[in-house]
Amino acid sequence: MPHWQTSRYRIDLSRPQVMGIVNITPDSFSDGGQYVNTRSALVHCETLIKEGADILDLGAESTRPGARPLSQVDELERLLPVLREAVRLGVPVSVDTYKPGVMQAALDLGADIINDIWALRSVDPANGLSAPQIVAQHPHCGVCLMHMHGDPQTMQASPMSGDVVEPVRDFLSHAANALVALSVDKARICVDPGIGFGKTVEQNFSLLARQSVLLETGFALLAGWSRKSSLVAVTGAAADDRVVASAVAAALAVQNGAHIVRVHDVRATVQALRVLAATRAEQ
Repeated sequence: MPHWQTSRYRIDLSRPQVMGIVNITPDSFSDGGQYVNTRSALVHCETLIKEGADILDLGAESTRPGARPLSQVDELERLLPVLREAVRLGVPVSVDTYKPGVMQAALDLGADIINDIWALRSVDPANGLSAPQIVAQHPHCGVCLMHMHGDPQTMQASPMSGDVVEPVRDFLSHAANALVALSVDKARICVDPGIGFGKTVEQNFSLLARQSVLLETGFALLAGWSRKSSLVAVTGAAADDRVVASAVAAALAVQNGAHIVRVHDVRATVQALRVLAATRAEQ
């Protein structure tokens, strides 16, 4: 997997890429409310870059379990002032959204990547334009397609049943190849198994242990384990003490073939990946 093509950057995937999370929300499960104004969000962007983030991922709507949908107007009001400045910081900028109207506005402002928990299944009710059309009409933007069972209101109340690894792989393969059928180059597409999005603790860890199955899609793979409740479930750590477990999970995901890890704690993750890289160098 040589690179991930995005609007402005050809991202080198020969080494793991760290995507730093910037939640411009009052209600995200981990850091909601910390970066709700433009200045604090941009300071956080700059901090993550200094700590080693290769990519920034801006999200203006919480998708934690039980979260209520946000209107497009409110999402844009939160997102655009931060995005307008973030695209000047010298790293690729991803926008975490499922709304076609927000995708279009973000790409018009220079966003590099669309990161969609709905895997481009949404249609804009105002004009009927679908999320795949928005991405396909752009000449170069990157896209990340995530698997989610149910929706944020119901996903953990009614998670998947049985073995999830192959169903998740098949869903992601279908979604990604549907984009390829719209003439989107494979190098623009990344897939994400959606850890914690409608899966049990055991199912989440099966996706990590058997991550090689997900690589069979042939697309770049992003892993998002950061501060997930499954880590608390197996470590017994306090809910606000997830940094070590998150860094370990990110390193294991990379060891098992992930190309990008999406994280809150960039410094700890970068250190963990350096240890992994040193070990690999000696093999």
